[in-house]
Amino acid sequence: MTRIAGVGGIGVQPEPSSVLSLHPVPESAALARRHFRRLADGYGLGWPVDDGVLLVSELVGNAVRHAAADGPWLIRLEWWRIGHGLRTDVHSPGSPERVRMRAPEPEATDGRGLLLLDHLATAWAVEPSPHGGTMVSFLIGEVRPQVNLPGPRPVS
Repeated sequence: MTRIAGVGGIGVQPEPSSVLSLHPVPESAALARRHFRRLADGYGLGWPVDDGVLLVSELVGNAVRHAAADGPWLIRLEWWRIGHGLRTDVHSPGSPERVRMRAPEPEATDGRGLLLLDHLATAWAVEPSPHGGTMVSFLIGEVRPQVNLPGPRPVS
């Protein structure tokens, strides 16, 4: 799995698409899913939108369950068009070091969020948010970096 770092860290200039701020309540996952679906459907990107919907729902749900702050706070979602893909950044309070992949028991009812992210996303990252706290990002869809790569070498 490709790990991404920073909005432009994969060699393609990002285009800001949308921002959404949500209260840290369970109903926010549904609002985020609807927003993501409208955004992705409008682009006609040619990849399974349901994968992105699932990942947005999982990350917002994780922020609601696990993030905490001393005062009032919001979950901030940002979307960026990158090449033929769409990047989602989910910002919440707390330290990025707290976000880690687990190996849940088969009977466990939680603990699979980053496993899903790792399996479904084209690339993903966990890093400090520029707004403070944690930013979990994922990219879904085809990305064509704007770099010239050497072609295949002939076999001798």
